[in-house]
Amino acid sequence: MWRYLKAAFLVGVDLPALGRVPVNILAAAGFVILGIAQPAFWLLGLGLETSVIFALGLNPRFQKYVDSQQMQLSALDVDAQRQTLIRLLSPEARDKLSALAGRCQSVLQVYRGTQADEYIISTNQDALQRLQWLYLKLLVGRHYLNTASNSNGDSLSRKIETLEKEVQDPAASESLRQSKAATLSILKQRLSNFRNRSRLLEEIDSDLTRIEAQVDLALENASIQGRPQTISTEIELASDLVSGTLFGESEGTIAALEHRFASAGSSSQKQVN
Repeated sequence: MWRYLKAAFLVGVDLPALGRVPVNILAAAGFVILGIAQPAFWLLGLGLETSVIFALGLNPRFQKYVDSQQMQLSALDVDAQRQTLIRLLSPEARDKLSALAGRCQSVLQVYRGTQADEYIISTNQDALQRLQWLYLKLLVGRHYLNTASNSNGDSLSRKIETLEKEVQDPAASESLRQSKAATLSILKQRLSNFRNRSRLLEEIDSDLTRIEAQVDLALENASIQGRPQTISTEIELASDLVSGTLFGESEGTIAALEHRFASAGSSSQKQVN
């Protein structure tokens, strides 16, 4: 509710030569100035502004407008974070991601051409976005595995040795030891990944091929069968993307985007149900 009231107070109108003018802020400032000469204007201004802000903030149409603006900002933020990850990739990996995105668009175009129900199109669009997100995560994981060097392994080993000693420090608080123990667990998993790079790279390549096949199957089903059906994203991947230890310095960005995509998928599923 507070964000609607805040948006109502900051609402503005576009005026020629002046641009966007925040009407409530200007009105409040005007009543403050008038109140210097006659304090009754302060009470009058408070009453009027409160009534206007609450009336606008509680209006369902205005709330929908605020929600839509927030969704646009969220979408821009998500896209900026995705582009940060994409810039890490090699030209060859970017081409693969672009090709997959093109095939996903082809699937949606076929469904729109057959005039499928809007909820089917929306559900499949979310499913294809989820597949593209999985594909990007795999490419990012492959990037960090390919760029790992022996110095990375030596550095991880040294950090692990240091943390193992610090975790046993009796002078440290319990919360500090727990935090360091959690970090130690992550570093050990990263060291394991480093030592098993060849196997992990094979698993990632296999998963990339599997996602490509899933999108190709969706395109064939839409084109040949000619009847709308939902696209499954339930793919049992060979590589471990859950732990997040494959993503190096991009782990935080991956985790934030994963939360966004998971939330979007849940909302879409609720609408279908």
